[in-house]
Amino acid sequence: MSDAVVARLRAAGCVFAEDEAALLEEAAAGTALEALVARRVAGEPLEQVLGWAEFCGIRFVVEPGVFVPRQRTRLLVREAVALAAPGAVVLDVCCGTGAVGAAVAAAVGGVELHAADIDPAAVRCARVNVPGAVHAGDLFDALPASLRGRVDVLVANAPYVPTAAIALMPPEARDHEARAALDGGTDGLDVQRRVATGAPDWLAPGGVLLIETSAGQAPATAAAVAAAGLVPRVVGDEELAGTVVVGQLP
Repeated sequence: MSDAVVARLRAAGCVFAEDEAALLEEAAAGTALEALVARRVAGEPLEQVLGWAEFCGIRFVVEPGVFVPRQRTRLLVREAVALAAPGAVVLDVCCGTGAVGAAVAAAVGGVELHAADIDPAAVRCARVNVPGAVHAGDLFDALPASLRGRVDVLVANAPYVPTAAIALMPPEARDHEARAALDGGTDGLDVQRRVATGAPDWLAPGGVLLIETSAGQAPATAAAVAAAGLVPRVVGDEELAGTVVVGQLP
């Protein structure tokens, strides 16, 4: 490992400079290392520089500009896995790279997996990562009518950052991920409300909706889920710093 690369990464504020240097050197081919290091030093997320992110023990393709899967989202996967059975129909909306749905499918096995996103770059990634059908479009408008009333488990890591708070986000996210993957409107819940409102038409009897949110926003997310006719509960994990609202169709 090059001490010079480590020093440059550390000077750029990379906390795990040694680990990142090793990954960049592994990813580099010939003289490509300098270009990769320069991108990382300039603030691009490591995962976008490498071209992949590890999530739930799986490597997922990540293009520049695409939302990088967060480790807190493992809670969303864990809760979905607990509710999905082999043969279940699983739908991942606002799928980004498709990591959530793909991780659920890997853990459960035998599921019919669908994923959807409005961002073309995310859809390209998902079509590599997802062992199922990937649909391009705005939330449920992207889906084939044949899915209506058949979804057993619907997962959504919809954008939930309030518009005014985006300026306070780390530059890695603020400057290098699609705004549509971050901006949840004035209170952060605009897209969550749309997901909750539309979900009952697509869920099978007894089906469940799982939405990642923040601890502070959870009461409002749960209220939106209840307003859509689902029975909500809030799940939190302090270690992961994750919060999920689960809503079940009565």
